[in-house]
Amino acid sequence: QVQLVESGGGLVQAGGSLRLSCAASGRTFAMGWFRQAPGKEREFVAATNWSGGSTYYADSVKGRFTISRDNAKNTVYLQMNSLKSEDTAVYYCAAGHIYYSRDYARAEAYEYWGQGTQVTVSS
Repeated sequence: QVQLVESGGGLVQAGGSLRLSCAASGRTFAMGWFRQAPGKEREFVAATNWSGGSTYYADSVKGRFTISRDNAKNTVYLQMNSLKSEDTAVYYCAAGHIYYSRDYARAEAYEYWGQGTQVTVSS
């Protein structure tokens, strides 16, 4: 069983930046970030494979968000720049055994989930 703990959320003005962290209790494999805004379904944000050599992004965050990982620390990061009000959501970290590129954006492909961290962007 892998436990995931997110941190780094908070309140920021539009155009600002935040960096989310997700610390895992053990070795992890593919890791991703999802988000859920009030009244909306959970949506994919970004993901990376075990080595960090392959990364995937939702179109809405490409060029603004960067996912990275430090396997020595069992931690994955989400650097969020140029934040917009529509980025406001609870952000969730996820981990799982994923073998196909098409599955990285699917929440169902991930086995482990964190509790989430709130990101609020004020306009």
